[in-house]
Amino acid sequence: MEIKLEDLKVLYSQKQLHTKIKEVAKDLNELYNGEEIIAVCVLKGAIVFATDLVRELNMPLKMEFIRLSSYGSSTTTSGKVNAVDIALPDLNGKNVLIIEDIVDTGLTAKFLVDFINMNFHVKTLKFCALLDKKITRKVDIEPDYYCFEVDNKFVVGYGLDYDGYYRNLPYIGYKE
Repeated sequence: MEIKLEDLKVLYSQKQLHTKIKEVAKDLNELYNGEEIIAVCVLKGAIVFATDLVRELNMPLKMEFIRLSSYGSSTTTSGKVNAVDIALPDLNGKNVLIIEDIVDTGLTAKFLVDFINMNFHVKTLKFCALLDKKITRKVDIEPDYYCFEVDNKFVVGYGLDYDGYYRNLPYIGYKE
């Protein structure tokens, strides 16, 4: 499938995104109640969402960044998670919030949750995604928090890409 900017339809506008992010941030602020957290942003797709989300959080916060990949230049997951860079500091005893762009098959989410649970004894571990695509789930994992549920569309924008392009769009779009 080739994706051209003029073929995209808006699924979620910039205003809808910001409104929902503020709602999720309110829930996270209530959950952590001022306790320090380590926010782990999954690059590259979650960077736009993560920066907007953390600006709405009201607690001491450190950010860490990891790179995982399961898409490459395709519109469907390869089914394998490639840990490009998963170096993390000591997370023992910490509140950890994973921030991801989309939970699709769940393979990346499960890989990351299992990796953290096997290597650290965290105080709490929560998973927050911009989008939850339950319809394509292959493993039993659900985000603790998410902004929108999407059906089986290939989406781009607001950090999500097609072959590295369209991350800079201020909205989430799709091609019919």
